[in-house]
Amino acid sequence: MSLKTEGPAQGKEEVVTTACCSHCGGSCLLKIHVRDGVIERIETDEGEEPQLRACVRGRAYRQRVYDDHRVKYPMKRIGVRGEGKFERISWDEALDTVARELKRVYSTYGPEAILLQFAGGDLPLLHGFPSTDKLLCRTGGYTRHWGIFSCEGSFFSDLAMFGTLETTNRRDDLLNSKLIIMWGWNPAVTIGCTNTSWYLKQAKEKGIRMISVDPRYTESAIAFADWWIPVRPGTDAAMMIAMAYVIIKENLHDQRFLDTYTIGFDRYRDYVMGLEDGVAKTPRWAEAISGVPAETIERLAREFAATKPAALLAGMAPGRSAYGEEYHRAATVLQAMTGNIGVHGGWSGCEHRFAIRAQTAARAGNPNPVDAKAPIPKDLLPLRPSSIRGAGRVNLHRTADAILRGKAGGYPADYKMTWVVCHNVINQLCNTNKMARAFQKLEFVVVQEQHMTPTAKFADILLPACTCYERNDVTYGASLPEFYGYFRKVIDPLFESRSHLDIAKAMAERMGISDYAKQTEDSLLRQIVKNAFGIEDYDAFKEKGFQKIEMAGPEVAFKNEIENPDKYRFNTPSGKIEIYSQLVADIGNPLLPPIPKYIETWESRNDPLAAKYPLQLISGHSKRRSHTQYESLPWLREVETQSVEINAVDARARGISDGDMVRVFNDRGQVEIPARVTERIMPGVADVGEGAWFAPDAKGIDRGGCPNVLTRDEPSPGGAMPSNTALVQVEKAQ
Repeated sequence: MSLKTEGPAQGKEEVVTTACCSHCGGSCLLKIHVRDGVIERIETDEGEEPQLRACVRGRAYRQRVYDDHRVKYPMKRIGVRGEGKFERISWDEALDTVARELKRVYSTYGPEAILLQFAGGDLPLLHGFPSTDKLLCRTGGYTRHWGIFSCEGSFFSDLAMFGTLETTNRRDDLLNSKLIIMWGWNPAVTIGCTNTSWYLKQAKEKGIRMISVDPRYTESAIAFADWWIPVRPGTDAAMMIAMAYVIIKENLHDQRFLDTYTIGFDRYRDYVMGLEDGVAKTPRWAEAISGVPAETIERLAREFAATKPAALLAGMAPGRSAYGEEYHRAATVLQAMTGNIGVHGGWSGCEHRFAIRAQTAARAGNPNPVDAKAPIPKDLLPLRPSSIRGAGRVNLHRTADAILRGKAGGYPADYKMTWVVCHNVINQLCNTNKMARAFQKLEFVVVQEQHMTPTAKFADILLPACTCYERNDVTYGASLPEFYGYFRKVIDPLFESRSHLDIAKAMAERMGISDYAKQTEDSLLRQIVKNAFGIEDYDAFKEKGFQKIEMAGPEVAFKNEIENPDKYRFNTPSGKIEIYSQLVADIGNPLLPPIPKYIETWESRNDPLAAKYPLQLISGHSKRRSHTQYESLPWLREVETQSVEINAVDARARGISDGDMVRVFNDRGQVEIPARVTERIMPGVADVGEGAWFAPDAKGIDRGGCPNVLTRDEPSPGGAMPSNTALVQVEKAQ
């Protein structure tokens, strides 16, 4: 559908203030200009500072609404599953088919044979997966996965060490730091809460020293950092443990803080100094592992220990690796050793607050009968927040294996049907080719989607969902200042698309749930706004489109626990920060040690497989996408080309020049994309940006550049996604 309108404008222009929350890492305000039911342009916040200004993705949402890849009508598959061949059908036929298949699977196999697969999408509280979750919970239940793409490793770490996921200071408190370490963190691209870059810019202007530790010389390192330290993927924990060695050996640690607020430091010290296993975790030891010179590790350790206060921001990317939990736990120990927890200008844990609040509100009141039949293993229960993900029975990253092997492979059920909502599952889970094979085994696949994504092509029935500006909803704002946002409906749903709630209501009627449709979209939103946000005047909130939350000053996590430990205790069994965790020890898994340790990843540079596939693969985030959202938009495809970044040293050894078409491959698959030869990535590492759409040709070669064609679907022991743990080779294409 064209973005252009023919002839002179006829109607009066309306400007609607609304929210943008497309899972880019932030939330912003948009001003959408509408005339005669058509979005003409989008502007952003121009109010008082600090403004909540949208990035290029939010500003391009008009193209997303009118994208040629929109799913316009209900459709049924007529070709081979995955081919993307469909014919248009009526809504009645589509919904009747889904209802019939749902009833068949329930009666033949039981509700546990149904997998609901969902992700964030536009991160609303009503539409999206909450509507389908409620529907299936009311009709008998379904198998719920567990695990979070972004931050499962830090979830495990923060729950083990702090007993909570509310662990970080607010971004404005960075201005109270004297040193900021950005470890595996690139907020200039990933946003990491709207206005993060604005506060980092102020910090730079204030003269606060910043250091970036990352395999890539990122946009954030360029814009903010005084010093870039490249580190090999998967070895961050080793580098951090060596920093702890320096701090202990030179008596730079805050022993009073450790004695007062932590438990288990003596055991960690024994490990670090080599008393436990005979191997001292010296900077020389870490240099051989991480590629970071011992002198650099020593210098960083001394500077971090000597500069008070200092903020070590452990980004999510290194945690998305095999044993990513250990990286996050090692970071927390460094924060504790230097007394930087619970103080202005310090830092602790990892950022989760917006995911927690949004998902908890969205999930409220939807008990799943299947969860009650087979709750999660008791040994992991304390480290799995059920308020966010429910009980869950299958780890997210084992989905393909669970479908392919079922009960014979030790899974709780044989899975026969999947319903996919707000999730490009084929594309975004590791080992894409294996996931595609798994979808072929299912008896029925229904996909609810806005665009013809790689996953949509695998549907038996494809249901067109409208965008967030074609219905109403609300969201928590991942921003500073924090805000509550209202997604105002600015145009009617295009073509025959429907809202997620309307689809669920129509399905409920067919499944015999008579009371599901009694509450309207408006009445449900009124409840959410009152109960989750505490806003009484719903109509005024809806009209304005947002409400910024008043801030008394920078918020510091664990301030009470540090200032008054006799009255306020950490939410752990000991009441302290648990460097040694008995909860973890009780799991009894040697790959989940009770103190943080370095465990070499599979497919490391020392793996025998490296002789065949010598480059370590990582998958950074793109300026042109929010994961897989926006990928088909021409405006954003102009921002950057999907490519593989390799260092000039590696390129010369392979006869590759910048811009050459190359094959990136391993035993799991291959992609063919251009090479970007650069000094902004360390030798031995290749970066293929995550989120690009899987587009296999007749030979099975992916021409879209999806890195998960190359990644392994084996979660870390604590559930972390291993997307940054894989070995590949890069060769010039023939």
